[in-house]
Amino acid sequence: MPLTRGGCSSAVARKALQTAGARGLFAGSRAPEAALAGLYLYFSCWDEAHEAAQNIPTPEGSYWHAIVHRQEPDDWNSSYWFRQAGRHAIFPKLAECAAGFGIGGASRWDPTEFIAVCAEARREPGGDLERRALEVQRIEWQLLFDYCAAKTAAGGTSSLV
Repeated sequence: MPLTRGGCSSAVARKALQTAGARGLFAGSRAPEAALAGLYLYFSCWDEAHEAAQNIPTPEGSYWHAIVHRQEPDDWNSSYWFRQAGRHAIFPKLAECAAGFGIGGASRWDPTEFIAVCAEARREPGGDLERRALEVQRIEWQLLFDYCAAKTAAGGTSSLV
């Protein structure tokens, strides 16, 4: 996934996601619609990711919505949606992983600081900061996707990733 909005990388994937839908792909998951929004984002299907995420009234929907706007790039809008998402369960692991790339602090993840890092990285395409920001974004995507796609126990909720 790029740091900046681009065109959908796979028309075939987009069609498959549209056909299967969230419940078909993620039956029994913690947040099926949010997991689908994440897959759209993974394939850079920005419009579909945005449409899906903005219709999910949960912290996970707000989080995907924030990432979409970070890639747009619309830093103000991204910050707004991160505030709506609040402190997410993936933040501790994300902070730990990002610190390994010299981004953020290992004790606490601040998504607004990462918005600024991405904005700076976009000014020097191909540079070291862009490479590190892309790695952290990939980890962020994986953690959030895994959280959303995790199966729930019968009648309950799944544990954290």
